[in-house]
Amino acid sequence: MGTKVDEYNEYRQKMNKRILSADNLVIKRIYNIDTNAFTDGALPVKTKELLGLVSSLVLRCDDCIKYHLLRCLENGVTEKELFEVMAIANLVGGTIVIPHTRRAVEFWDDLNA
Repeated sequence: MGTKVDEYNEYRQKMNKRILSADNLVIKRIYNIDTNAFTDGALPVKTKELLGLVSSLVLRCDDCIKYHLLRCLENGVTEKELFEVMAIANLVGGTIVIPHTRRAVEFWDDLNA
């Protein structure tokens, strides 16, 4: 994995540790719900991560996009599947999603470096 991935992972771990150290019950519960929502259920994890990626692209959350790209790679998403999902996100979200798609592809390439 490339430098962008390392920087993202280090920052995410550092800040999650800081946030959770505040011992706020609501934040802890939100983190827990987020974790549990992306476990196997009626839909497999891979499908849920692709849905998370589409939602993140449409909502234009670059941090979330990176997270779901990492999880997509971990769950065996192919580049062909990735681009189909990004096509749906661009269709639903409109052209404002294009810059986020560029950054997503750049991060995906770094993941696969």
